[in-house]
Amino acid sequence: MLSALEVVTTVAVGLMVGVEFSVAFVMNPIFNALPEDSNQQAHSHGGRMLGAMMPVWYIGSLVLVAVWAVAGWHHRGTGLVVTAGALLILSVVMSLLLLVPINNRNKTWTPENRPADWKQQMKRWDRFHYVRVAVIVGAFTLLVTALT
Repeated sequence: MLSALEVVTTVAVGLMVGVEFSVAFVMNPIFNALPEDSNQQAHSHGGRMLGAMMPVWYIGSLVLVAVWAVAGWHHRGTGLVVTAGALLILSVVMSLLLLVPINNRNKTWTPENRPADWKQQMKRWDRFHYVRVAVIVGAFTLLVTALT
């Protein structure tokens, strides 16, 4: 049963990392290459769509890691799992304090009501997102290492 939990947790976190990596290094560069109105609308739509899905994914992944840490407490690699959990907690805190406030504004913007500094706000979101991606890649790497 523990092996199944380990695999499910690692796959869930890995998929989350893949989505966030794709946002940072594939989708946002595509959006940024679009004309200004389309660029902003794409970011706004992405913010609404992923803003609804990612909190469940982040919290669900964190819960799975916590269950793995408790269930496997006396097994080898638990320290790595606990450290991965700490990194996922950091990613949630970063999200709530740094990224969500910008995203909550962004998802309501239209070409008619966006603020003059919308591009600067999106660049700030991107910088925070790069750090968050690095944090969750670290967590994923620890989980994969704990499997060996």
